Amino acid sequence: MIFNIILFDDFETLDVFGPIEIFGRNKNHQIKYYSLNGGQVISAQGLEVNTSPIAQSNPSGVLVIPGGMGTRKLISDTIFLKALYDMASIATYCLSICTGSAVLAKAGVLDGKKATSNKKAFNWVMTSSDKVLWQKSARWVVDGKFYTASGVSAGIDMALGFIKDIYEIDIARQYANDIEYIWHEDKGQDPFAV
Repeated sequence: MIFNIILFDDFETLDVFGPIEIFGRNKNHQIKYYSLNGGQVISAQGLEVNTSPIAQSNPSGVLVIPGGMGTRKLISDTIFLKALYDMASIATYCLSICTGSAVLAKAGVLDGKKATSNKKAFNWVMTSSDKVLWQKSARWVVDGKFYTASGVSAGIDMALGFIKDIYEIDIARQYANDIEYIWHEDKGQDPFAV
């Protein structure tokens, strides 16, 4: 299984590397990092990541898009939104963390779908599309091939939920135990609900 991680300047570091900690535990998973044009991308916390251009990706894999302050610019970037729409349409699964769902929504791939996002930015996220069935109380939401997680650390919970759905719950629980993480297994239990 190939995980195509889409990065942009000012992405939230834990949005990416929390889930990667989970996905990378399976040695059959390939993790690849992309940005619109490739090159170095810097997270909001100053982490530098070398990426390949989106055009070089195998879009049939699992698309993962984080959130962060950089999403505020992305929702106005029509070239990026078109590339994201094309990738999300082909991807086997599409996962977003935090305000990454705002970018997916603005690209039009979440129309008619249930989705959630970071609760501190929820009002802003909802302005990205009125065609999304926004869930104000959810740790993460699954609608078909689309998984959307609430804020930052919820991405780890969603990643474990994805592993449970693809493989089995015992594997997800083992991964959580391996990293000494207390997994919120119930995606509907949201301590940060709006």
